[in-house]
Amino acid sequence: MSGWLAAARAVGVETASRHAKDVDAAARFPSESFAALKAARLLGIMVPASEGGDGAGIAEVVSICHALGQYCASTAMIYAMHQIQVSCLVRHGAGSDWHRGFMRRVADEQLLLASATSEAGVGGDVRSSICAIEEVDGRFSLAKQATVISYGADSDAIMVTARRTPASPASDQVIVVVPKSDCVLDGQSDWDTLGMRGTCSNGYHLKATGEIAQIIPKPYADVSAQTMLPTSHLVWSALWSGIATDAVARARAFVRAEARKKGGAPASAWRLAEAASLLQLMKSNVVAALRQYEAALGSEDRLSALSFAVAMNNLKTGSSQMAVQVINHALLICGLSGYRNDTPFSLGRHLRDAHSAALMVNNDRILANTGNLLMALREDPELLP
Repeated sequence: MSGWLAAARAVGVETASRHAKDVDAAARFPSESFAALKAARLLGIMVPASEGGDGAGIAEVVSICHALGQYCASTAMIYAMHQIQVSCLVRHGAGSDWHRGFMRRVADEQLLLASATSEAGVGGDVRSSICAIEEVDGRFSLAKQATVISYGADSDAIMVTARRTPASPASDQVIVVVPKSDCVLDGQSDWDTLGMRGTCSNGYHLKATGEIAQIIPKPYADVSAQTMLPTSHLVWSALWSGIATDAVARARAFVRAEARKKGGAPASAWRLAEAASLLQLMKSNVVAALRQYEAALGSEDRLSALSFAVAMNNLKTGSSQMAVQVINHALLICGLSGYRNDTPFSLGRHLRDAHSAALMVNNDRILANTGNLLMALREDPELLP
């Protein structure tokens, strides 16, 4: 186990698990968990060593997301979304003095990064923007009606998508790094939801100003395809498998307790094997996709290939569906003890949090996109790549 993973597990055991119930009940930011993650210096681990970070790779972040998901899904999701932004900054801002300087701040100050990619009026399509960069004398301004900015009020900076210019088409986007000191957030909607309540994904009218140098030089289309999309699907799937892992652990503990009490396994014990099999498949899918992404890093052609996009889309839709299936199996095993909120085997929060997975970039949208991609691809009859 790496030092980073051990530190994350310690945060999970000692802090996140203790406050998870209250974070969920109050729909509040998991401040205790993030104070602990910052103290453990886990927010800037992906920043290169040349800029003061640890130079961790995507595998380490995936492992941490899986670990945190076993203790508090909201903490894990916020950590995952933060690292998605850090990965975009590191991979696509390295050629910019401003962005390298900001990386040093992320590592040194353990800054928490949020994102504003959603926008009212585009029908949920994050690859389209209405708001645009207005440039005057080397500075920019923008105004965005963001339907969701997760943990926006508690973040230290927000990475915002916008059209390159007011005359640009909706798909000609850039992404700009906006420290909180450069923006104003006017709250438009609250976050009172079934699950993932601690992500505090409120809607805001965002206004920002700053230097043109804060815009990441690469087109957002490339940033999205090569980094944001695969990283999102990997870290999300990892934390969803973390939620499912804890659900199976609770089901296993229930079966053991019943066996000790009654001198034999309960009638539902066979479902434990089925749940474990599904969980193994879910984890295997994450690991396989992770290895595929690691192999593609460094090759823009491979990262932009249709087959790669299909694989990452399949990871997201498959993991989001399987998480709910695994937890449902665990609930059937634990019965009323899992259905209640006041037992060690309670699974209500797990199930509510897992149901968010199919809606985070709606599976219907992803499946429709995958279907279109598949029509352009050749059949692949091989088992091994």
